[in-house]
Amino acid sequence: MAEFKSKHGIVSRSQAEMYMSFTDMRNFLNYLPEDKKQGITADYDSIKASVQGFDIGVTVTGRTPYSRIAFSDDGASPFRFGATMFFDDAGDPGKTDFHIEVSAELNFMMQMMLGSKLKDALNKIVDGLVDASEGRMPEGFDPSMFKGNA
Repeated sequence: MAEFKSKHGIVSRSQAEMYMSFTDMRNFLNYLPEDKKQGITADYDSIKASVQGFDIGVTVTGRTPYSRIAFSDDGASPFRFGATMFFDDAGDPGKTDFHIEVSAELNFMMQMMLGSKLKDALNKIVDGLVDASEGRMPEGFDPSMFKGNA
């Protein structure tokens, strides 16, 4: 199993706020523009989508209130993977030390091709949450994708 860890970021939201944002998989649909929601279904514990011809599903496998949420693939994905989001005490009640760890069954070639891209993607998620929590537009965010959805 290949292991990938994001950097840590201090998010200007409490552990409870962060945890509650991610604990219900239906919340992930709120971050997608309407035209991207086709073919995506979600309930409290899982989300499923078809991406470039591949069916991908993610299921919550563990919740530790306000500190950790673990996810894994639902078995339909082209490879096995799991992820854990950590919401740690940042020493300030209104802030959370956030990071993500991912493990994936990738052969050596896939690990070499995707490893750095996956780590970069995880770091961008952390940076985006930090930026958004401080009122800054996350890097690479295109607000025009939400036009007409107000």
